[in-house]
This record gives sequence, structure tokens and C-alpha cells, in this order.
Amino acid sequence: MSDAAALPGQPRGGVLSGPATARAVNVLAPNASAMTLDGTNTWIVAEPDSGLAVVIDPGPLDDGHLRAVIETAERAGRRVGLTLLTHGHPDHAEGAARLAELTGTKVRALDAALRLGDEGLAEGDVITTGGLELRVVPTPGHTGDSLSFHLPADGAVLTGDTVLGRGTTVVAHPDGRLGDYLDTLRRLRSLTVDDGVHTVLPGHGPVLEDAQGAVEFYLAHRAHRLAQVETAVEDGFRTPAEVVAAVYADVDRSLWPAAELSVRAQMEYLAERGLIQG
Repeated sequence: MSDAAALPGQPRGGVLSGPATARAVNVLAPNASAMTLDGTNTWIVAEPDSGLAVVIDPGPLDDGHLRAVIETAERAGRRVGLTLLTHGHPDHAEGAARLAELTGTKVRALDAALRLGDEGLAEGDVITTGGLELRVVPTPGHTGDSLSFHLPADGAVLTGDTVLGRGTTVVAHPDGRLGDYLDTLRRLRSLTVDDGVHTVLPGHGPVLEDAQGAVEFYLAHRAHRLAQVETAVEDGFRTPAEVVAAVYADVDRSLWPAAELSVRAQMEYLAERGLIQG
């Protein structure tokens, strides 16, 4: 979900589609909504001189979109060699089995490719397809199965829903946990400081060219929201729905159900630390 806040390095206006870095091209899925922003970014990643490509997050089960992904790779002289998932939400993963069928390839994700029968992924795994190197970075918090993929050659990280190109993301309680998410943001900050990551290739919204600024913004935003939730509880707002009405009054009401998931995660986090009564 978006709080309509401007992220550092975020382009103003326009829809992300096409090349983003030397190795990454986006094909935008036609599933725009308040929750998915312009739609799901399906990433095609490959070495410039390679005939093989990796697809990250094929998106919804939409044959037109999946065929557009395959055709985009083919126009660049490549075939899809592997599909990766950042997490299992349908707007990212629902089309994975169909893309695997169309391309005759495997799907890999944290949870053993979401029981598609293919090989799972773990921290420290390095994916090498057609000379491309992608490093697996577990980034739980939005969901328990969230992964990011570090693309060292482009100084980029593909974040799924962990960091969006516009606004902020939902910590999808109870699967998502705020403590995990804050640890994840610190891990991503370390990638920007220690590993030369400067570009975020998000699951929704435009590319962010100031990765460190985006992560610092997210950390500051979370601290601000936590303080607001703690104050709301101290002021007598007891249920998550009441806290949402108090804290997210400036957010479109259509997003309040998603906001309530994040509030539940924040209240759980505060209660575990003895800052509010559980």
C-alpha cells in the first residue's frame, strides 16, 4: 500500500516500462490498482551478451502478459531459462506455473517454489544463468517468504514488495512481522553502504536511483508510524480498527483494510517490547 509519500530518487510521473539497467528490463503487468500501483513489475534479467534470461515475478495468471514477457526476451535474442519469485502473493506469483509450462523451465522461491515441485532458495545461494549472477537475500517482513535478489553487476537489488517505487509497503500480519521487517531494512541498508547497491528495482512503481535514501526513508517512516500507534493506544484507541482511524485518517479509506494489517503488526511489536499492553 502507499502512504503517498515521496521517496528519494523517485521519478515524478510516468509508468516504468522497458530497460532499467544494463541487465534488467521490465514488462509491466496489466493489473494496476491502489495496492499494486501501476501494476506488477515483471523483471527480465540477463547478461548483455547472453542467450538466456531469468524472469523475476511473472505476475498474475494473465496469458497475454506472460506471452509478452516471453516475446520481450525473444526480441532480445534470449529464451527464458529460469523463473524466480520474491514472494508468494498472487500478483507476483500466480502466473509462475503457467510461465514454467510455456517455457519448459523451473520456478524457484523460498518455499520450494511454493510447492510447484522445484528447488527452493536459501540465504547465500548464488544463481548463475547464462553468466548472470544473482545473490539471494532473505528479506522477511512484508511476508515470511519474502526474498530480494542482489544484482552486483548493476549495483541493483530487486526487492519485490519489500521496498516499493512509490509510497510504502504493508507488513502483512500475521505472516509478516515488523521486527523482521526492520531487520530486513537494516540488511538492505548494509547492501547500499557496503556492497555498492545504488538502484532499487521494485515489484511495483518506478525504479529508485537512490537506494540508500529509499531505505533510510522507510526506516524513518516506520519509526514515525510506530510512535503514532503507540500514542494512539495511550490515548485510548484500543482495537486495530480504532488505531487505523486515528493514525491513517489522511489515507484513502479503501486502503484501511491493508493499513489494519500493518497496525496489527505494529501493535504486536510494541506489546512484545512492553511498550503497550497486549
